[in-house]
Amino acid sequence: MLAPLLRPADGRPLRLLVLGAHSDDIEIGCGATLLRLVAEQPDLEICWAVASGDDERQAEARASATDVLGRPADHLVMGGLKESHLPYEGTRTKSFVHGLSDVINPDLVLTHVRHDLHQDHRTLAELVGNAFRDHLVLGFEIPKYDGDLRPPDTYVAVSEEQARRKVELLHRHFPSQATKYWFDEQLFLGLMRVRGVEARSESGFAEGFHCTKLVF
Repeated sequence: MLAPLLRPADGRPLRLLVLGAHSDDIEIGCGATLLRLVAEQPDLEICWAVASGDDERQAEARASATDVLGRPADHLVMGGLKESHLPYEGTRTKSFVHGLSDVINPDLVLTHVRHDLHQDHRTLAELVGNAFRDHLVLGFEIPKYDGDLRPPDTYVAVSEEQARRKVELLHRHFPSQATKYWFDEQLFLGLMRVRGVEARSESGFAEGFHCTKLVF
């Protein structure tokens, strides 16, 4: 039996911010972790934020968020910025990230890692460090052509059902990505299986994260 993840000591619902550069980043990076959190804490308060995307991609993100959570997110924020151009829309991107602190004061932030070689991912990770200076921030992994995956320092064990549900939802909600060479079950399940071995997960599956800052 796994211990529950991150219950606030005062008994209130967990406040969670998940932030992705693109419409499928959250699901790829931490979809199974979110499924576990929702199962354990259905009353958690969640802000689901996606920085970029046209109307089609935003519609995908909205539908996916609702399906992952089993209900509408408490706060759903779409930035509508141009994909692959976040560093070059610096003022708008910074305003978007910093504006999230007016929406929610999270106990936990799940977002990209600072060493991510995709310019949009890296830019958001750096800005999160400015906007949420004394918060627990965990950076999730996005496998890609660049080969920037590093050994995580933090793991969340998930059930096999949650791992497979994550993959099912990715294929259900992101038809715009279906033709991409890397967008397949073997990649998504394979990475979770590797992290499961590293974490000695009972199910054999886990998601890996990089802890930016942890304050006791």
